[in-house]
Amino acid sequence: MSEPKKSIRLDISALRVSRDFRLIFSAGVISNIGSMMTYVAMPFQIKELTNSYLWVGAVGLVETIPLIIFGLYGGVLADAFDRKKLLLFSELAAMLVSIGLLLNVLTGFNSPILVLIFAMLFAATDGIFRPAADATTPQVVPYLKLPSAAALNSLRHQTASIAGPMIGGIILATGGIAIAYFIDALTFVLSLILLFRIRSVKPLDGVEKPSLNRIKEGVKYALSRKDLLGSTLVDTSAMLFAFPYALFPFVADDLGGPWALGILYASIPAGALIATLTSGWSNYVTRHGRIVAFAACGWGLGIVLFGLVHSLLYAVIGLMIAGFFDQISALFRSLIWNQSIPDHLRGRLASIEMLSYSIGPQLGQVRGALFARAGGLEFSLISGGLLTIATTIVVSGFLKDFYKYDVKTNIHAKKLKEFREKNEKNDHNI
Repeated sequence: MSEPKKSIRLDISALRVSRDFRLIFSAGVISNIGSMMTYVAMPFQIKELTNSYLWVGAVGLVETIPLIIFGLYGGVLADAFDRKKLLLFSELAAMLVSIGLLLNVLTGFNSPILVLIFAMLFAATDGIFRPAADATTPQVVPYLKLPSAAALNSLRHQTASIAGPMIGGIILATGGIAIAYFIDALTFVLSLILLFRIRSVKPLDGVEKPSLNRIKEGVKYALSRKDLLGSTLVDTSAMLFAFPYALFPFVADDLGGPWALGILYASIPAGALIATLTSGWSNYVTRHGRIVAFAACGWGLGIVLFGLVHSLLYAVIGLMIAGFFDQISALFRSLIWNQSIPDHLRGRLASIEMLSYSIGPQLGQVRGALFARAGGLEFSLISGGLLTIATTIVVSGFLKDFYKYDVKTNIHAKKLKEFREKNEKNDHNI
């Protein structure tokens, strides 16, 4: 029999083979579009109320602590309880937060402090939802289809990240902030209907009662794996030093106003979408560590270019370059984690991974605001991109297990592959 023809096109086979994955994917597309509209609306609302770099940067700061607390404990919950119930609970809670943001506008109270409080609550719900969602995917998708699932999950995020800000920018410019929050609340209703239809997703292995010791066990395992540690440090530093979103409202003022804001927010996901649609080659690459490192440097380079230009067209090009490489990094980080972590630790490790790609951007917004206040927008952006490149080189040099990670030879990946293929064969024979 001849080998399957290799292709760079997006592999959608995970959608074909898993009904539950289709439902989760569809729910995510809908609710993520609404959430991205809110993600644009909150800093825009605060900027309109305060016109302050620090107030806008505070959105990222106040989200950090809830993400740490609920993210870590959310991972423990995902390893102890039915992950479907956690998905439903967190989506319902997020919908209530959107309603709170809407009421803050409609009542005329319009308090920036309340916006920050609701941002904290959003982060808390996200800290429960994402570890459960990330831990669910490898359980409802066959092992050999995990690269397809990783690419499709990225496609879902990028679709929302492009459509949400673009729609949000138009709504903010024409209809107002309240409409954006109202639509977000409606998307959660549709998402809940779809998630309710998935089967129960209980952990495969025996579980213990959630406790601090369970958190410590997950952290200890993550620190013992230098390949995981390296991927986390590279991603966190890239977001910490070069995450530009807090500066977009101010850059948009120089490039055309609110309509340009939506374009800026959509540019990074647009570059990521190109990477996803051409990600078929990821099925045939095994040296994931060095690709993550090279891609992180590409992200930093894109942000440097964004900081050097002064027109909307070239700003979009710089951000798309950054988004393209950031998606390559995200795809292969996901493969490293999903193809090498045992199921009984998956929820807790998913929470740690979530912290790496969530806390970095939140703190990155604060760093960007502080650097912009000290030296201006160009200084903040260019220095952040250069720091990302330098840090990636240092981490790759010191953590060789990360840079040399190969899914074919890594002992943890080989063990998990054998375990999953054995279980899937048994399920097929039943």
